[in-house]
Amino acid sequence: MRRRNYFLFWTAGAVDGLGTCASSLFLPLILLGAGYPAGLTGLVASTALVGSLVASPVAGVYADRWPRRPMMCAAALVAAVAMGSVFAAVALGHVVLAHVLVAAVVEQAAGAAYAAAASGTIRRLVPPAEYPRAIGLLQARDQAVQIAGPSLGGVLYQLARWVPLLADALSFLLVAVLSRAISADLSPGREAAPASFTRELAEGLRFVRAEPFLRFVVVWTAGINALLGALYFHAVLASHARGAGPASIGLILTLAGVGGLLGALAAPWLVDRVPAVWIVTGASWAMVPTAAGLAFASRTWAYGLLLSTVSLIVPSVAVVLQSRAVLVTPDRLLARMGTVLGTAGEGVAVLAPVAAGVLVAAYGGRAVALGCAGAFAALALYATARARLVVGQAP
Repeated sequence: MRRRNYFLFWTAGAVDGLGTCASSLFLPLILLGAGYPAGLTGLVASTALVGSLVASPVAGVYADRWPRRPMMCAAALVAAVAMGSVFAAVALGHVVLAHVLVAAVVEQAAGAAYAAAASGTIRRLVPPAEYPRAIGLLQARDQAVQIAGPSLGGVLYQLARWVPLLADALSFLLVAVLSRAISADLSPGREAAPASFTRELAEGLRFVRAEPFLRFVVVWTAGINALLGALYFHAVLASHARGAGPASIGLILTLAGVGGLLGALAAPWLVDRVPAVWIVTGASWAMVPTAAGLAFASRTWAYGLLLSTVSLIVPSVAVVLQSRAVLVTPDRLLARMGTVLGTAGEGVAVLAPVAAGVLVAAYGGRAVALGCAGAFAALALYATARARLVVGQAP
């Protein structure tokens, strides 16, 4: 029964990711085709992302209050209605920017609610000894979706502009059905009646701040997300400046995605055989020469291989950190812990492309890559000094 419930949970996430990837990349093209300028099209994507970041901590509080399975189902249904309305508008030829903006924000907020509820479920689905394998499979799923989703969306878009949107809406309906079929009790363990919303939100923040290991995870994750975002954007800009076409730039992202998939699949095997401290420190230092190599790369395939190397390294560290984060967090705080860590990492990553673009324009791509290498070295020093927290010891 545990395997069945985990399989349903895993499959729901895969369907959700495929549907979202199939539609989100082509929604800007739909708006451009309707005559809206590129600036407003970008505003829709940015506003929706900010909406998700704002909704995530709020959703974490309620995911630690309410039964998580009904919350997952309700969030998927809300997202299905939002994207279904956009599908209908596109199919009927009545695309209105305000409607698309509201629907995108609602869909992202619903996605944040689903993710918050899902982040608190792993303890109820698998025993502690299987955390690394279970989390590694979740990461492999997400990496595979990132590789396959855009291609699927492209095929659907060729059929008709509205087909990816219909697929996304239907995928949310299937996610609701799969979530409803999970038979495990996913309700959070509560020791007392719910306090006020603000007190519960503050409790989650205080818990992460008071736990030395979780503070380490916040710093390491935020730093890695920011630097990886900057490197990816640097690689795209540098390749474009050298005359690379869309297909070549797509190769960079594909190679990086394949590296992430292989790293996620290998992570549980590696975690079983290599001490956690070695994984965290070794991976942190291995990123330094990789980032420096990007400063001297001149071929598109070289950018792809170097980014693929980074993507290959990160999943093992993520499995180590996420597994221990679940172990050190009480069940009643799991969702809030997950949303605090996620918001911290994603919030910094949002600024990375903008910062990379400004820095590349001002100082050149080589200087940005070398700067990232220096920042990776500083992060590796921090990880080396604090890595004993991974095994529950004082640094």
